[in-house]
Amino acid sequence: MTPEISSSHPIAIDLDQVGEYPAMTKSGGGYFYDDVLEYRVWVHPHAGGEDLHDGDDYYYAFATFEEAAECSDETPGAEQPLVLVRQFESINEPTPGVFEHYTAERITEWRVEWLADCKRTASSIPDFLKSRGH
Repeated sequence: MTPEISSSHPIAIDLDQVGEYPAMTKSGGGYFYDDVLEYRVWVHPHAGGEDLHDGDDYYYAFATFEEAAECSDETPGAEQPLVLVRQFESINEPTPGVFEHYTAERITEWRVEWLADCKRTASSIPDFLKSRGH
């Protein structure tokens, strides 16, 4: 029996996949998310992190924000946690104030605080575009 996991933020959707997603992804954007894939803590050897990859940056992946925050607090050279999210639909803003409904799958790193009230629903994107006159 698997123990219950609790967190103040959404838990990774597939615990077996945590740490298996590509390191190189999009960064930010989209306004809404569909799934939380993992939380990441990036470590920088040039900022005092342990050099595990010939001076290259690397990350640790976690299923919960709390695990990532603990790692970040305890690891020299570590950034604050980021969250890797999957977007099946999102908002593209090619120029400031111009919004487009984007319907291809996208994986991107977000700041954790962006998760608040941004889980996509069926009406999220139409409501967003309507509120901005699109």
